[in-house]
Amino acid sequence: MANTTDAQLFEETFNITTLDDTKYDRVCRIGGSSQDHSTVMTLDINSQIYPVSIGETLHMVLASSLSLDGSKDDERGWRDVGSAEGEQTMADFYDYVCHGKIYKFEDGEDGATIKVYVSFGGLLLALEGPYKKLTPLRVDYVYLLCKKS
Repeated sequence: MANTTDAQLFEETFNITTLDDTKYDRVCRIGGSSQDHSTVMTLDINSQIYPVSIGETLHMVLASSLSLDGSKDDERGWRDVGSAEGEQTMADFYDYVCHGKIYKFEDGEDGATIKVYVSFGGLLLALEGPYKKLTPLRVDYVYLLCKKS
């Protein structure tokens, strides 16, 4: 049987360094770097639901499933995972959760990094970092889970 670490494709804590809320109502584009400065993140968030500020730290996980045992969501809708029996899911431990699709990869300018792009219904995530950290990501559906740390 699988476990949550099998479902977690990426996990990192970012220091928020930029914030742009000028383009859209209720949407904010935040930017930050990992605590070891090896990974850079740009993320569009619904700032009405989940307001953030420069200087805060954001713990982010990308996962293939919300099930705590790491099992696939199968034919259930992502909002139905765990709700039928009242069981907990990974979403219960995070403040902001989205479901989206990894749609693009690019080699980084230095040849040692990769860029990964994810769309959550129009809200975008871009990650740039070492191949080793980002290779578990592939073109597939993923969950974004965030909480302030």
